[in-house]
Amino acid sequence: MVVVGAGMAGVQTAVALREQGFTGTLTLIGAEPHQPYDRPPLSKAVLLGTAEGSAFDVDFEALGITLRLGCEALGVRPGEHLLDTSEGPVPYDALVLATGAEPVRLPGTDGVPGVHLLRTLDDAERLRPVLAGRHGIVVGAGWIGAEFATAAREAGCAVTVVEAAGRPLADALPAEVAAPMTAWYAEAGAALRTHARVERVEPGESGEPLRVVLDDGTRLPADAVVVGIGARPSTAWLAGSGIALGGHGEVLADDLLRTSAPDVHAVGDCASFPSARYGERLLVHHWDNALQGPRTVAADIVGAPAGETPAAYDPVPYFWSEQFGRFVQYAGHHTAADTVLWRGDRTGPAWTVCWLRENRLVALLAVGRPRDLAQGKRLIQAGTTMDPVLLADPARPLKGATA
Repeated sequence: MVVVGAGMAGVQTAVALREQGFTGTLTLIGAEPHQPYDRPPLSKAVLLGTAEGSAFDVDFEALGITLRLGCEALGVRPGEHLLDTSEGPVPYDALVLATGAEPVRLPGTDGVPGVHLLRTLDDAERLRPVLAGRHGIVVGAGWIGAEFATAAREAGCAVTVVEAAGRPLADALPAEVAAPMTAWYAEAGAALRTHARVERVEPGESGEPLRVVLDDGTRLPADAVVVGIGARPSTAWLAGSGIALGGHGEVLADDLLRTSAPDVHAVGDCASFPSARYGERLLVHHWDNALQGPRTVAADIVGAPAGETPAAYDPVPYFWSEQFGRFVQYAGHHTAADTVLWRGDRTGPAWTVCWLRENRLVALLAVGRPRDLAQGKRLIQAGTTMDPVLLADPARPLKGATA
């Protein structure tokens, strides 16, 4: 058994295989040299220096999991059951692809000193000194951009966020939902410039700062530039393998997370899966998906007990973000909703947005209302019919707003 990718999805797959009774040889391959680690703390505690790392609390030796770190996957030959790596071919009986996603790079900035990404432990350690600088520029007002800007402000660093769209989180949330978040930047002392497309980044010379040049000719000086303009599945290495990929480059997995190749599964950020709940294929780049999917993969590989049918993978997507003193949580998938309801004052510190389809809750975004999220996720899972009038009352628990 070989698992490629030593992030959350890969580690949890290896652990789940042992928990579910797999007794054969189990190898976990990771491209980075570090002990496998969790990523969410990178934009928080690790970046701020309140934690040195975020290694998983897993005793790999006790579980009989062989780690091959600093080993890069280069290709797969499904017909021969071989994984090609930087250390040579690795045979497998069953293979799990868990290579995650990689950040989208800003064109023309490769190798420019002072331009950073935030995806790996090494990235976070390189960025730590940046927070002691006078001024940083973040390109992209998505989740990672907001989290870095939050950390920068906590560290006392001036920060400007430039966003090509007209609002934060333009790719993730509808305009009316993202609109209240615009004010959060100013409240935290961070400058937000929307409709600001970066044309190029000019390196500083002779001690001069970097210059971020916008398409309108504006030149913004910065001690450092952090790029947070999205991520894409890390699957380029699968070219020529015959494993089917989707329009975003993701591995196309079925409802048991099997790929088009025999004895190969895919899980986490690198794969999409069909959702019966939402009637479409989902590509979920969030931690919870990398935590939940491995159980399905392990169960399919080990085999269901006699008389039992394997459960299809169809979770309620969930993620969270800590930004500008607010805890933001999202559950579900809102694109097919026909009704949007607000609970609470969207200009205040705590509010929730609920998306309904035929009066059934399909998604919600909770800001500072964790109870709404916890109850709402269960209601989405159950497909419960809601009473919209009761639901709009922020004083009423969600579980008390059913029809």
